[in-house]
Amino acid sequence: MTAQDSATPHTSIAVGGGTLLAALGVVAFSLTFPSTVWGLESFGPWSLVALRGTLAALIAGGFLLTLRVPVPERRHWGGLAVVGGGVVVGFPLLTTLALETSTTSHAAVVVGLLPLTTAALAAVRTGRRPSRTFWLAALAGAAVVIAFAVQQSGGALSAGDLYLFGALLVCAAGYTEGGRLARVMPGWQVIGWALIGCLPLSVAGAAAALAVEPARWTAHGAIGLVWVAAGSTFFGLYVWYRGMASIGIAKASQLQLAQPLLTLVWSVLLLGEHLTPAAPVAAVAVLVCIALTQRSNT
Repeated sequence: MTAQDSATPHTSIAVGGGTLLAALGVVAFSLTFPSTVWGLESFGPWSLVALRGTLAALIAGGFLLTLRVPVPERRHWGGLAVVGGGVVVGFPLLTTLALETSTTSHAAVVVGLLPLTTAALAAVRTGRRPSRTFWLAALAGAAVVIAFAVQQSGGALSAGDLYLFGALLVCAAGYTEGGRLARVMPGWQVIGWALIGCLPLSVAGAAAALAVEPARWTAHGAIGLVWVAAGSTFFGLYVWYRGMASIGIAKASQLQLAQPLLTLVWSVLLLGEHLTPAAPVAAVAVLVCIALTQRSNT
């Protein structure tokens, strides 16, 4: 057995583990919109986003302090600022504002364009060029998502679509930069330090927002806040960045093609929204696209 042959199983295990971690991140993210809708039962949009960032930063800070993790080198601060601006502040704020006027299912399918947006930004940022098969499968998946969105909305775009399209751009930038940083530091430290960097803004924002958006505590509201902070923001991004570091930003991003369909399932189970017959068809088509992107070379 050659040295190359002996290394192959370990490489396969690493890739398989990376795919599993990224998939866990997708499951965590798929619960974000339903949890946000629950959170909006108790908090205004600005309050919810600020409290989400504050609670997630306290969780991350506890881990960083307990494990005595050193402050990242100055050369990484710019990248961490992009992560914080994209996934800690920008995406949560824009999607929360959108969910005040858009249904969860509509928002989910529009944000389904995130994998293609992330792959495109990653290609520009890292200089890597995915194969033609990868791009064809990614474009096909995006086309399915767009068609599903149009079908769900009756051919008209909701008032919150501008927020959602803005969320796509800032989140893709945060994912791309976070995936790059996760190659030089553990994924949980990437999101942890990004959260800590945003903590002063989150605390100030929470104080200001709660003054004009009084909380109305409900069980759903509390559960929604805890999940978007601990589940989506901390745990989800931790496993997501670790997965991206292992299998690559472009491939990991395509796993998110399944996220809109998962969110639709949670929307039915948790929010009582109606799931149309088109959903299973779209789910199968999207999963085929995911399989093709995972098999293609990048």
